Amino acid sequence: MKFRLKPLLLVLGGTATLYAVALVFTGNISLGTLLMRLTSPTGLVAIALCVLNFVLRGLRWRLWMAHYRHALGWVQGLRLYLAGYTFTPTPGNFGEAARGMLLAHQPLSPAQSLSIFGAERLADLLCLLLLCLPGVAWLLLQAPVSLRVWWPVAAITVTLGTVLLTLLFLRLKPKLTQRFIWLQEAWQCLSTQVLTWFSLTMVAWAAQGLAVWLICVDSGLSISVLLASSFYALAMVGGALSMLPAGLGGMEVLLTGLLVSHGAASGVALSITVLVRLLTLWLAVAMGALALLYSATIKKDISLH
Repeated sequence: MKFRLKPLLLVLGGTATLYAVALVFTGNISLGTLLMRLTSPTGLVAIALCVLNFVLRGLRWRLWMAHYRHALGWVQGLRLYLAGYTFTPTPGNFGEAARGMLLAHQPLSPAQSLSIFGAERLADLLCLLLLCLPGVAWLLLQAPVSLRVWWPVAAITVTLGTVLLTLLFLRLKPKLTQRFIWLQEAWQCLSTQVLTWFSLTMVAWAAQGLAVWLICVDSGLSISVLLASSFYALAMVGGALSMLPAGLGGMEVLLTGLLVSHGAASGVALSITVLVRLLTLWLAVAMGALALLYSATIKKDISLH
């Protein structure tokens, strides 16, 4: 599979431009104010927490690369992982599946690279769903009293549905793994050092949730760290389900709506959402682009041809 840098940069530039235009038309956001907040003490701590998220998930990727006998040094492994964030603004983040295939020396096969990508998405989804629980409980408590009588019914329905889907998956698993080799490989990745990858993933997303909470508090919104993290997790899951590039649009609408429902003014909620996206998405893309260029032109351990 060939990857060319120029078309990629054009796509990323176009996506970033459209995103910036959308922000301008909101009419309530000053770029100068956003930059000042990002360079404030709270903003710098939030940036550090987001970078911690990238590093921990990079260690997880390095762990699964070792599963395929690709032992990478700490610095090299993190650099190559960060380079993959260049491809994040793609539907379902699917471009990140190219990470293992970009290696200049002994690249992974498409099935192997896709299997690690699948394992990453499943691990992220599991931990994000766990982080969603406080937010779901809060939303249920906000429901009208007349609807709360249906909670037991809803809980039983969800539980039974989960059990049935699990049984169906276990029954179909042999056929699915035979048809989709990468799915079998992804399952093997998830079976490798389970406690390690789960801990790395959970701490990574908790750190990013803490960054969201700091931004909320700095914006004058009184909210608990669990609820702020949970709102972010709910927005991330909802954005991912939209299958839009990096969940653009869907994630913003959900997070802004949840913050408004908690009592934030619409302008404040929107500014929080923009700051969150700058730190959790565009910071990663920018770092990834730099890592990609450095790896391809100087270290030459990534091939774009």
